Amino acid sequence: MRILLVLVLLPYALILLYRIDFIHPVSTLMLADLATFQGYDRKWVDFEKISPHLVRAVMMSEDGQFCSHRGVDWEQMKGVVDDALSGEATRGASTIPMQTVKNLYLWNSRSILRKGLELPLAIFADFIWPKTRTMEIYLNIAEWGPGIYGIEAAARYHFKTSASKLTPSQAALLAVSLPNPIERVAGKPGKGMKRLAAVVDRRAKRSGAYITCLYD
Repeated sequence: MRILLVLVLLPYALILLYRIDFIHPVSTLMLADLATFQGYDRKWVDFEKISPHLVRAVMMSEDGQFCSHRGVDWEQMKGVVDDALSGEATRGASTIPMQTVKNLYLWNSRSILRKGLELPLAIFADFIWPKTRTMEIYLNIAEWGPGIYGIEAAARYHFKTSASKLTPSQAALLAVSLPNPIERVAGKPGKGMKRLAAVVDRRAKRSGAYITCLYD
């Protein structure tokens, strides 16, 4: 019971620790790559050095209400529950805080247990971290290919550029690849992926009212 209690409480302690800007967290997938001697490519980059095009594209693709919710988008979550109860196919309702804590502390496969652990962690993280810190951590631990973690490594791997110099079209392709970066390769997009990226690019260019917590 003591070991179980420590395992449950440890992520909350780490959330407090990761409030410190110079600490650069790693994800469970990154740890798994180390444990299996595969290694990974990740170079941390501060939020201010990430292209705003990328930040806007990721936010509008993954979590358009990022600035207005407090870790969990309860309206979207209610829709998922209603769909599940009616027997319809459920859509994703994970916010960026939810994805961040999942990547940091939990596992990928869907389960009620994982979601039960994820929700309070996301609420606590959103309470402790400024929105810019949440986005910074998320973009530095997200997977963008086999062994490719964080936006700096992704920008160099897919487009031979830096995170700060990503163009709107490159940013949109990286954003739409996030749900499945192994099959959706940002540097080699198919027609369907290009269409999705064009939609995200248009949304990102009209995102001014949605990103006030990140940019003035």
